Amino acid sequence: MQTRRLHFAKKLIDETTLPMTQIAIASGFGCVRRFNAAIRNTYQRTPTQMRRLARAPDLEREDQYVLRLSYRPPYNWKILLAYLAARATPGVELVEDNKYCRTISLNGTSGYLEVRFRPESDELVLQLHFADSRCLFRIVERVREMFDLTADWAVIGATLRRDPMLCALIDQNPGLRVAGCWDGFELSTRAVLGQQVSVAAATTLAGRMASKFGRAVQFGDRLTRLFPTPEALAGADLASIGLPKSRAATIRALARAICAGEISFDPIRDPQLVIKQLLEVRGIGKWTAQYVAMRALREPNAFPSEDLGLMRGMGFDKPADVERRSQAWRPWRAYGAMYVWSMGSGCTNYCGLGHTARERRRTEAHENASSLLT
Repeated sequence: MQTRRLHFAKKLIDETTLPMTQIAIASGFGCVRRFNAAIRNTYQRTPTQMRRLARAPDLEREDQYVLRLSYRPPYNWKILLAYLAARATPGVELVEDNKYCRTISLNGTSGYLEVRFRPESDELVLQLHFADSRCLFRIVERVREMFDLTADWAVIGATLRRDPMLCALIDQNPGLRVAGCWDGFELSTRAVLGQQVSVAAATTLAGRMASKFGRAVQFGDRLTRLFPTPEALAGADLASIGLPKSRAATIRALARAICAGEISFDPIRDPQLVIKQLLEVRGIGKWTAQYVAMRALREPNAFPSEDLGLMRGMGFDKPADVERRSQAWRPWRAYGAMYVWSMGSGCTNYCGLGHTARERRRTEAHENASSLLT
């Protein structure tokens, strides 16, 4: 963590005009004295000397920052962006002009970000509009996770190439990453919305949810909502947006568990513990928990073997066969899943269908029973 904070502090020195006091706070040093000492000991220069040598920042306006986030090539931006575009919640997220945009909120402050691809320098460019500089480190860490920038593709690719099917897919599209998320509750809610429906249908429901229960903001014409908080959904009438009663109950139960501190997506939590806690929420099964582990918990070996898209893409009828085939992909099964989903229309249509036909019938029977009881 100390190393990441030092690198982040250097980035702010090089790429922003923030005063050193604010950089010290934003990068987590607490006071300027410790910040100055750490920079001097690591880089053999004072922060002021480093800034004199730095390139001029792209933006000078207050509350706006442009930061360059590096990755290890290859990086398949095209497929990752298509994956995010298919799932972009209207009003909250937007993909256009080859960039990803979304609204964000931390510590009561709202803003928005834009992420662009710069392959010539092996970077993503983050343009951030946010008033509280103290949150910069957390925001950048989340964005790095969203776009899987720490992945060592050489190691991942070498493992996945052991499977002849994946080898061909990797040759066609090297450098595919696992799409992360901005917020664990938001992603978990989207996963529940996607049970038994297409990605497009889940996205429509998410847009309705954000419009009705999310806080209004105004960042241009199309970024107009923050995704609803757990507090906003804990007692919400979700049937009013066309959500089946059983799935509405699941989202409310999930929201209440998060409000009560029973479930947390804090990055220091053990992913296996969070998966176990998710499975204790009525209506969240193995598929949903594994999908959340892939994208929100950043668990590289998470694998929703019951997903219809995976079964179709891999040519199997049973989750057990999918599970068995995926063993050769360990510990990078999440990346293998992304490759299977990327085939044909899988990237936009299949992931989110969720369950086998038998489980679909079971869930539909549960929803019908719930409608009779309520």
